[in-house]
Amino acid sequence: MKLPFSDKAFVPQQKLLHYLLLDTHPVGRFKAKFFHNVGFNEKNVHALEQALLAIAVSEDVKEIVESPYGKKYILDGGIVTPNKKRVILRTIWIIENSKNEPSFVTVYPL
Repeated sequence: MKLPFSDKAFVPQQKLLHYLLLDTHPVGRFKAKFFHNVGFNEKNVHALEQALLAIAVSEDVKEIVESPYGKKYILDGGIVTPNKKRVILRTIWIIENSKNEPSFVTVYPL
């Protein structure tokens, strides 16, 4: 099964700049270290966004988790980083109740 409405998926800029790439964020700093090590930074943040969206469009849903706010969809996929490394990521997307667009929640390197 593919992510429903994947053509409408989006990654909030706040998540990219102030979570995934911010090395002082209380939770995101560990992810920021990973992404910086494979070549992502504030200058090429658009490449990270496009890589996450490509996973949303192309990969199959691994799991669906119900929440009070909507359904969360877990997808795994590989990307090629600016350092030319191929990494596998687990992404989580949510389609909030009464909406029809998946919003990026978080990502974990596998």
